[in-house]
Amino acid sequence: MNRPSTGGERDLRGAILRGLRMRCPACDGAPLFRRYLKPVPHCPSCGQDWTLHQADDMPAYLVVLILGHLLVPIVVMVNASYDPPLLVEMFLWPAIALVLALLMLQPLKGGVIGFQWARRMHGFARG
Repeated sequence: MNRPSTGGERDLRGAILRGLRMRCPACDGAPLFRRYLKPVPHCPSCGQDWTLHQADDMPAYLVVLILGHLLVPIVVMVNASYDPPLLVEMFLWPAIALVLALLMLQPLKGGVIGFQWARRMHGFARG
């Protein structure tokens, strides 16, 4: 377990990866989220204040970008190979997109928070 950096460079790659694992980007010592998309106010392990983040809509934009690039080629290949009935497609693709979006949203929000912390963006500039 690492202590959060108090000055100088912060490990960008490590912070993003820890955030993607939904762990504290500063120390990896505790979970970053207390509920689905609600970060803990402070890390119980290192004391880092997580109320300063401003992830806003960036995780949702990343989900849309990634899902579009993943699902569109799959939909085209499935349609070209199997020609499933329209009713099946009407329920299948939105259901798959919804499940994948819900699975991706929290880790991506953690990654965005880790990025902001590592780059000292917004309120993370202190300390």
